[in-house]
Amino acid sequence: MTDLDIAEVAHRAGVPASTLRFYEEKGLIAPTGRRGLRRQYDPGVLERLALIALGRTAGFSLDEIARMFAPDGQPRIDRRMLSAKAAELDRTVRELGVLRDSLRHAAACPAPSHLQCDTFRRLLDAAASGGIPAPGRRPPERP
Repeated sequence: MTDLDIAEVAHRAGVPASTLRFYEEKGLIAPTGRRGLRRQYDPGVLERLALIALGRTAGFSLDEIARMFAPDGQPRIDRRMLSAKAAELDRTVRELGVLRDSLRHAAACPAPSHLQCDTFRRLLDAAASGGIPAPGRRPPERP
């Protein structure tokens, strides 16, 4: 199969070309060469980009994802790292469930004021102490 132009890869992967260039900088993908000024990629880059997208969706950083590839570019996924991320997601699901239930209670609470509701006060105390993580928060990364 023939190499793909950067625009074709961007289109098929559903990411802007700037993301592809950034992934190159991070060592996640590599072009096979250039045709004129345009980067060319092996068609296998699409599978690699799908793995990167899956990793990002699961909450892995780009540095963690980079470690999931061997020097030859083949996936080398650490099963312990996957288990640790699954446990982290389990904790997040539990925390979000408590938050959801607290918000539902506050929405239906018969107290004259939310500040008079013990459940809402506990929610406020937890938020003030940093006990409620912001959902989906990751350290910021470019594209």
